Amino acid sequence: MRVVALEEHFAIPRLTRQIDLDTIRSRGFPLGRWSAPEQELADLGEQRLRNMDRSGITVQVLSASGPGADLIEGCTGVELARAMNDGLAQAIADHPGRFAGFAHLPMRDPKAAADELERAMTDLKFCGALINGTTEGYFLDDERFDPLLSRAERLDAPIYLHPHLPPAEVRKAYFSELPGITDFLLAGPGWGWHAELALHVLRLVVSGALDRHPRLRLIIGHMGEGLPAMMARCDQIFGPHIKHLTRSVSQTILDQVSITTSGIFTRPPFEMALAVFGIDRILFSVDYPYSSNSHGQEFLQGLSLSETDLSKIVHGNADRILKLSPMGEIRSL
Repeated sequence: MRVVALEEHFAIPRLTRQIDLDTIRSRGFPLGRWSAPEQELADLGEQRLRNMDRSGITVQVLSASGPGADLIEGCTGVELARAMNDGLAQAIADHPGRFAGFAHLPMRDPKAAADELERAMTDLKFCGALINGTTEGYFLDDERFDPLLSRAERLDAPIYLHPHLPPAEVRKAYFSELPGITDFLLAGPGWGWHAELALHVLRLVVSGALDRHPRLRLIIGHMGEGLPAMMARCDQIFGPHIKHLTRSVSQTILDQVSITTSGIFTRPPFEMALAVFGIDRILFSVDYPYSSNSHGQEFLQGLSLSETDLSKIVHGNADRILKLSPMGEIRSL
């Protein structure tokens, strides 16, 4: 069965090395204390493809791993995002049917980000964009990002909301004074990433941003970032008190958000996600190379689903939402 994986990362070292180390440290990247899988990120060729083949993955939808253009002001950030996207487009062209792409955006300039999204969708034939958390401490519900959200609506371009390290003030208040690298792990992949991403989605709902952009489609990873367990609670708490929304919290999320399995490969969270979101809103992801393709394969093999439902998770929902053809190419907009 054809398998599409959505939250799969790459890097172009010659481009990321252009970012000043002090800028990277200020955003909370733990330089010298934690090592990213740099070799796997940089490989967009045979080694990555062999790894995919061993685990039965047909297509990776690739997105740039941080640090990236969202840290850079002005024309420099715009140029870096364009170069990242052009490099990804070349990798897709070199391996037709195996890779697809999410655009990398210069988020500190929302108008330029909207323009780059349109270039990536129309010229490079990408299938959406991936945005890493907050930008300069601002969530996407801030009105400065309305031009980008409106453009994504018009282009029918899904936005994959991905976790990012929290702003300095949050790191200091919530995650400081812990032993060793525990501060980074608690702020990031051990908890904080997921809590902040769930908060990001809830802000988009309760602020009214998703009501302002009702055709905007979001994708989030890690089996829904904890939201499946909390949506009924949100309806119970917010429902009697909020009158400016046209839909309940849970209905807004179900109308506009799909989730992926990235990095969460145990049954209980999947079963809850399936019960809350339903089979048509769950897509397969690995989070390669931060998670292994083999773990993703083992997870799929352990699912007790009909062939029809399994096909929706492993490629059908991705084909529909991202407009992928059976060959992995993007259907015309």
